[in-house]
Amino acid sequence: MASLSEHPAAPTHDAAEQRLAAGVDRAAPAREAGAAASSPGGPAATEASPGSRRASSSPRGRVVALTGAASFLGRNLIGILEEDPRIARVVAIDIKPPDTGGSKLRLHTIDLTAPASEERIAEVLAAEQVDTLVHLCFLSSPTPATAWAHELESVGTMHLLHGVRQAGLRKLILWSQTILYGAHPTNPNFLTEKHPLRADPEERFFADKMAAEREFNAFGARTKGTTVTILRTAPILGPTVQNYLTRFLARRLVMTMLGFDPLWQFIHEVDAIAAFKLAIDSDFAGTFNIVGDGVLPLSTIVRLAGRTPLPVLHSAAGPLVSALWAAHAAIAPPSFLQYLRYVCVADGEKAARVMGFRPVYTTREALLDYTNAQRLRDVRLLQETPA
Repeated sequence: MASLSEHPAAPTHDAAEQRLAAGVDRAAPAREAGAAASSPGGPAATEASPGSRRASSSPRGRVVALTGAASFLGRNLIGILEEDPRIARVVAIDIKPPDTGGSKLRLHTIDLTAPASEERIAEVLAAEQVDTLVHLCFLSSPTPATAWAHELESVGTMHLLHGVRQAGLRKLILWSQTILYGAHPTNPNFLTEKHPLRADPEERFFADKMAAEREFNAFGARTKGTTVTILRTAPILGPTVQNYLTRFLARRLVMTMLGFDPLWQFIHEVDAIAAFKLAIDSDFAGTFNIVGDGVLPLSTIVRLAGRTPLPVLHSAAGPLVSALWAAHAAIAPPSFLQYLRYVCVADGEKAARVMGFRPVYTTREALLDYTNAQRLRDVRLLQETPA
């Protein structure tokens, strides 16, 4: 079978929850990301651009909270924030402690799916005197446990914002993804932040994240004095991250659609982490595409990854992947097949102009960095695998 259909059974409700709590991905080198985020004049310099303002800090230092603290982005951000002398405390909100915490870390076990979580969130944010909250509690890969995913991402975001409203934070940052623009034959070569989100609304993986964006935008429109930032990352790729994309490219045979060769783009894991650190350091209201420079045709991606393409007729691929997904034997539902046919790449000009964000790695370099590590794993020269 092709790559989309060659994956162990998808997690059940409990297993999926454990995967998110433990972090679907393994921590990348936090020091490298920190350097990318803070080097003077570097690709992701933290100086505020015109129209932005430096995040204020009290004499005792700032306090930053993160939901999904045990996820890939959460663990790496905690590692960087721990090393920042301007940060007094890092407040982790998750159902499992991250493995990168130090003396600054304060862990609060809160399940965002619980009805009483909003009161608990308000208490924690007030008690810890949090000024900035980064919402990362989202699945990086689709799961058949759609009811639970909806409770976590959509309902959980509502619970979080109700708690934030009571606490009165100064800044909110949300993780979103450019895949939400959707893959369509009418898409332009590059999608800007002004384009609507047109991913399949029937697919829970997309619908819940789009609902979370709407909730954050509505909150920002109603709440004065709170900066709301949404970072839409391109698919994250690198040597230590794991998600549906890395599993797709890890198979010997990679499914493609016969007659189609769409352009893809990635963001290196280090650059994704650096973008969040940049948003934490300075205030940038609005939505920003966080993408690597350049694009690659899918055929080139498969070749550079050292894999063999398996072209399949779309009419046959849909029923096949649908059946395998229902049997928990596919890495993604059939709605993802659209991305094997049509372009869905985003324009990062706004992030460069307003935030001063410039990725260190191009799309090609992010792919090669992942591929080099994966090849070592393939021949068992690299024993550690992304968790």
